[in-house]
Amino acid sequence: MTTAPRIAVLGAGRVGSALARATTEAGYSVSVSASGSPEDLDLIASVVMPGATPMWTGDAITAGDVVVLALPLHRFPALDPALFAGKIVVDSMNYWPPIDGRQDFFERGDTGSSEIVQEHLTRADVVKTFNHLGYHEIEADRRPAGDPNRRALGVAGDDHRAVELVASIVDSIGFDPVTFDSLRHGRAFQPGEPIFGTPLTRPRFLDLVSDRAAA
Repeated sequence: MTTAPRIAVLGAGRVGSALARATTEAGYSVSVSASGSPEDLDLIASVVMPGATPMWTGDAITAGDVVVLALPLHRFPALDPALFAGKIVVDSMNYWPPIDGRQDFFERGDTGSSEIVQEHLTRADVVKTFNHLGYHEIEADRRPAGDPNRRALGVAGDDHRAVELVASIVDSIGFDPVTFDSLRHGRAFQPGEPIFGTPLTRPRFLDLVSDRAAA
């Protein structure tokens, strides 16, 4: 992709709003959708996501090259997989029963939640990232390239091109992407793992991933 990808953020809650702000500030064309109409979202977007364009969910998906899933987990199974054909999908969601309650769609202990997302969106390329930091940290922890305290973010997916493109977005908004060539590696970013919710530089991030793989 020779031009900057267009980004669609599905979900206008705290995570979605923070990601829409960060990517807009980095110079991307960003659309955002929520459960209501674009008109309902317009005032909120103008205040908390200036520069992002509210759209109906289907229109946002169509307009985006990269679609970020930042919506409540229980809404995901209702999404039409056909809309995502040919898209790169960033899964920033988590399955965390103490917070979300039991979600039968994601109740497969031997499979990462993003792997289940990929199985549902069969014609998309799913990349897992942004899920292991808090919404407030998306802005507070951004650092320029070369900063020794720059926070590392895992970026995992089965498609190399998709992983590299998403990694470039992660880098451009102020984080140090650590890429992995399979979605199953994204299990290391999930709730309950040492990486989840822990600010880490690249060396320490890699150390924890290595320790987990060896366990």
